[in-house]
Amino acid sequence: QVTLRAGAELDARRVNQYTLILRAACAGEDEVEERLFVRVTAGQVLHCDTAFASAEGDVVQVLADVAPQTPLYAVLPQPLGGLMFPSPSFLQFRLQNHNTPLKLTRQGLVLAPDNGFDPSKDTQMFRLEIEVMDRHGHNCSRAVRVQVLPSRRPRVTFPEPHRAVTVTEGIGPREVVTQVHARGDNVRYAILAPVAPTLFTIDEVTGEIRSTRRLEGIRAHLLIRAYNALHPGDHATATVNVTVQGTDRQAPRCVPAIFVSQVPETRSPGSTLVTLRCTGSTGTDGCLHYALEGPPSSRSHLCMEGPQLKVNSTLDYDSEAMAALGFQFTATIVVTVGGQPRQSTRVPVLVTVTPVNEFRPACPSSATFTVPETAAFGSVVGRVAGTDRDYPLDSLEYSLEGESGPAQPFSIDRHTGEIRVVGPLDSQQQKSYRLVVRLTDTHNDLDLKKRQSRLCDVSVRLQAVPDQLPVCIPEVQELRITAGSPGSRQPVTRLVCHGPDSAVLTYSIVGGNEDGRFRLEGNTLVYLPNDRAEPQPFVLLVEVWGGSGGRRRSSVVALVVHVTPRSTPVPPSTTSQRTTLQKEPLVVVQTEAVWQPPAWFVAVLTISGVLLLATLGCTARSLLCR
Repeated sequence: QVTLRAGAELDARRVNQYTLILRAACAGEDEVEERLFVRVTAGQVLHCDTAFASAEGDVVQVLADVAPQTPLYAVLPQPLGGLMFPSPSFLQFRLQNHNTPLKLTRQGLVLAPDNGFDPSKDTQMFRLEIEVMDRHGHNCSRAVRVQVLPSRRPRVTFPEPHRAVTVTEGIGPREVVTQVHARGDNVRYAILAPVAPTLFTIDEVTGEIRSTRRLEGIRAHLLIRAYNALHPGDHATATVNVTVQGTDRQAPRCVPAIFVSQVPETRSPGSTLVTLRCTGSTGTDGCLHYALEGPPSSRSHLCMEGPQLKVNSTLDYDSEAMAALGFQFTATIVVTVGGQPRQSTRVPVLVTVTPVNEFRPACPSSATFTVPETAAFGSVVGRVAGTDRDYPLDSLEYSLEGESGPAQPFSIDRHTGEIRVVGPLDSQQQKSYRLVVRLTDTHNDLDLKKRQSRLCDVSVRLQAVPDQLPVCIPEVQELRITAGSPGSRQPVTRLVCHGPDSAVLTYSIVGGNEDGRFRLEGNTLVYLPNDRAEPQPFVLLVEVWGGSGGRRRSSVVALVVHVTPRSTPVPPSTTSQRTTLQKEPLVVVQTEAVWQPPAWFVAVLTISGVLLLATLGCTARSLLCR
């Protein structure tokens, strides 16, 4: 019989199988050995959270203004030994004490009361005895304490709990009678009394009280409630007494009842925009008074002279102040009739100022630019900064008079005025260019066809850049090679040259290769052997140049190549022998189409002749000795 040792703990995640070796023997027989395999599988045990399972129970703190039925606490089982426990749907949660307003759901959630907590009380404490049981009968029972703290939000109050309002008879439907205001968070308004007849309504957000129909000689006592929309229990009330006074006079009637107009900015001060035709209850306008109400900007630009609305000051469209107003003036003309009580009519006014293209574009004070003659295609030469006083300020389009070409290797950006290089530049051919730039304003008039332009002279000077010739090291080389088999390709040397700004260099044999025995592959000189048996020296001139255009900046490298035929007994050589002549570096610049040999070339040719004679003498001596 195999039993589990006392105090042993099994953990399937660490060891899930044990192998026991059992040995047995009888008297006079051999010992027998067998193995017993014990497999450990994961089990599940209900285990509550440490805080929840303690004697005091878990403690939860909430504010008194928490919303009704808000989840406050979740009773969830904890895994034992790190194993996952079944979902809460296999558990039963039961509240053992029922003397609490809190609720416990089937999923183990503790919810706030249906009506929330009473915010007027101080700190409150609720205790819940909760039992958790799984389907195998395992359970754990402990307590949860919910501590309700006083709310920190402000209470809803009316700064003015009593208000009396008097309005004149004849006020129409949906007109604002008055407005109430309460302090607090998420405030909403409602009329509690009177319920009938419904003479007034209140905007639940703004608190504006409006009439529902035309009012005539009544007195109404309104009871207004303000409450927190999230916590309806937080509320306050106020009373509003509305008195509607009767009158036997009518308000003036005006034509037009509303005035909307567009006025050009060039309208002179003192000009009339509109003349109101108003009549009182007696059918005359002798006792009418006209006044203009509105923002200070409107009253400074507009004014009333009797029934006439006039321009008071210049309507300058081309200013930031006018743009801040949206190029509009809003005002109200109040027409009041004499007598008691005084009756008035309000005529809304909306005047929109429209632009007029008044000014021509202006050329910049300085329009001279300098650009190096080596500027690449698309390089920025400069920017023509034209100006225009019409709003929007400096709204211009730029164009060049004439087409781009050899005589004008520049272009201009239509919107920014940037001048760019679009052709080759040569300061020796032309030192400066005179460009004519046309400035044309845009969007400065209500009529888009009314545009003004101006021609501006722009000077572009070419900055001469000193010639930077390619540099080859060395400039003069003497090489010795042994001719290979006819028809083969035999590399001789590689030229090491550097151009300005790492420019790509081009190599060409310009002298000494009349019979075509040499050719250049990039910067590598290649010899093409033939059947010729006698030694022969070659003096080659290689031109190296970089860049493009009419001005080609080049250098010349001199190569003296001694070719020994294969039949001539010379020491075996697998590589060419290079001898660098110790001379001062010479730079040859070809600047004319007709080549004229310089003095150094005569010297090189003389040296080559001497070397040729020496070579022939050595060859003859060798043959005689043999």
